[in-house]
Amino acid sequence: MILPNKRKIFNDPVYGFITIPDDLVFDLIEHPFFQRLRRIKQLGLTHLVYPGALHTRFHHALGAFYLGRLAVETLRLKGHAVSAEEEQGVSLALLLHDIGHGPFSHALEHSIVSGMTHEELSLLFINRLNEEFGGRLTLASQIFNNTYPKGFLHQLVSGQLDMDRMDYLKRDSFYTGVSEGVINSDRILNMLNIVDDNLVVEAKGIYSVEKFIVARRLMYWQVYLHKTVLAAEQMLVFLLLRAKNLVMQGRNIFTTPDLHTFLFHSYTLDDFEKNPEILERFAQLDDYDIYTAIKIWMNSDDPVLAFLSKGLVNRHLFKVEIRNTPFDEAYVRQTELDVAARFNIGNVEDVKYVVYHGEINNNAYNPTKDKINILHKDGSVTDIAEASAQLNVSILSETITNYYLCYPKK
Repeated sequence: MILPNKRKIFNDPVYGFITIPDDLVFDLIEHPFFQRLRRIKQLGLTHLVYPGALHTRFHHALGAFYLGRLAVETLRLKGHAVSAEEEQGVSLALLLHDIGHGPFSHALEHSIVSGMTHEELSLLFINRLNEEFGGRLTLASQIFNNTYPKGFLHQLVSGQLDMDRMDYLKRDSFYTGVSEGVINSDRILNMLNIVDDNLVVEAKGIYSVEKFIVARRLMYWQVYLHKTVLAAEQMLVFLLLRAKNLVMQGRNIFTTPDLHTFLFHSYTLDDFEKNPEILERFAQLDDYDIYTAIKIWMNSDDPVLAFLSKGLVNRHLFKVEIRNTPFDEAYVRQTELDVAARFNIGNVEDVKYVVYHGEINNNAYNPTKDKINILHKDGSVTDIAEASAQLNVSILSETITNYYLCYPKK
């Protein structure tokens, strides 16, 4: 009997060849839970602004996995003990760190699957896979959940300078064509070290870390919080909320079977934990379910649902006003009245589905959660905000809040 070759190679456009190191990694990538990530775009509706942004969560997961293995190799070269089991554990935690994302990710979290984060769902998926694979993901689960004694391993998965952020900045910059997001990941990885069980960056790499923080700030303004992307995502959120509201009123609208499960029910994290079938259903939900429903809803007899659906499909996106101070309530109310009159919306409650206002926050570096520490030649360790001589990182660590008002164009 000829055994299958599981030492496959992926040709990644960002890093080149990524090798699958062992059978367990191969089998996890082949699993339907992970293959679903091929059907979920990394940046949701951002392709409506940057046409190249069609890469998927599958791409990103492999990239984070690859960077994690490079980081472990660097730490070993500097004399830090990382066993083969620990290397596999952190690699798998990175591979599966986004497996709990639903279609259009954050839009879904604010509409039909609410009250839980994708991190919580990712842990549920990891634990379910751990059962299926006979406990071989126990260490990965502990590292992901930060219950393993070596805390620096968790910092590689989730921290201010983790492999997740390092990959998505580089990858999103590549696919959007926004060069401001380009970072020197090789330099940062080679400057990693450990002091007192915490990741640090050697002082020689401080400029690359500064560039990393600036890149985050700029990518948020130019890509993740781009006003047209914001308009599209808000339209999707309220489109799904409208669909769910119609269902709660007893209206029968088209859904795919998997979307039906979450549109017609409001599940909590506790429901996911207690009923394995709900997680199985979620594992079938992807971008195609949402797109299929939206295309059908274009012809809905509900004018609000049809209007929003046509707007997204045909890219007739709403106008967005951005300010650095909150909008006056009277101005918001007048906008609602104008839109209601223009579109003949008689029910005041229905206006909320086509006029949105709120705030967006850009926080490039948050030292209150955990810090990016710089290791100096004398052995001392300081926060990047104190160590940086060329750049005022303390200013970049401040949260910038802007306010938006979004409504249909005239």
